Amino acid sequence: MEQPAAPPTEELKRQTAEIKRSTKAVEQKTGELADNAERRTQFASDRTLLAAERTYAAWVRTALAALASGIGARALGRGILPEWIGKGAASVLVLFAAFCLVAAVWRELHGMPRDPNPDIKPVPRTLLIPMNFFLLLVAVAALAGIWAS
Repeated sequence: MEQPAAPPTEELKRQTAEIKRSTKAVEQKTGELADNAERRTQFASDRTLLAAERTYAAWVRTALAALASGIGARALGRGILPEWIGKGAASVLVLFAAFCLVAAVWRELHGMPRDPNPDIKPVPRTLLIPMNFFLLLVAVAALAGIWAS
């Protein structure tokens, strides 16, 4: 049996260089894939944070709309509807506004756990809670005003 002839030295050098180049390319692509996966995870974290803040804003927006509707229902129903219907409808809307304000804070505090290091800064909870408490006091004052008039 004949042994194959050994490749020339130049051919071995070329193949070695090609293998080294290929190895570097594979290492580079592997690093890029790891960076891309990490970045996608970071983007997902940012999207989750922004979605939670949109949900909070929706609760507060609903509360403000219900509060304004309650006050408007009381004002517009005066003289048209019996007194108890106007006060009852307004009270239900204002109490719903208070519920939405409490639910907004509860969902913000007990909702999904926050990622420890998103790229974007969340709205500070120390700002959200006092603001919702103030709006809750406005709702209580509106309810007192509805029943006092």
